[in-house]
Amino acid sequence: MMALFSYIGLLFLIPLLAAPNSRFARFHVNQGVVLCIVGVGFGIVFGVLYGILTAILILTSLRWILYILWILCLIPLAFVILGIVNCVSGKAKELPLIGGIKIIK
Repeated sequence: MMALFSYIGLLFLIPLLAAPNSRFARFHVNQGVVLCIVGVGFGIVFGVLYGILTAILILTSLRWILYILWILCLIPLAFVILGIVNCVSGKAKELPLIGGIKIIK
């Protein structure tokens, strides 16, 4: 249950400090750290793109591109949910696309 915090932003520090010898907790902490870094990067890129494209597309009939960007913004949330489901079910399964990145060993 402690590893569940790994996927909730900076709360990944709780299982990292509370269960430093647990391979299961460390696996999920690594997944959570990578997801947090990717999520922050994704948010920065999304914010910049949205700001630029809003000024350009709001005056045209291409406003649907902004809706696609909002839908893409749900991808990190889907990874969080997938990570929590894996954690609660007792699986040490890597997240798609980013699961192979190792920061914490």
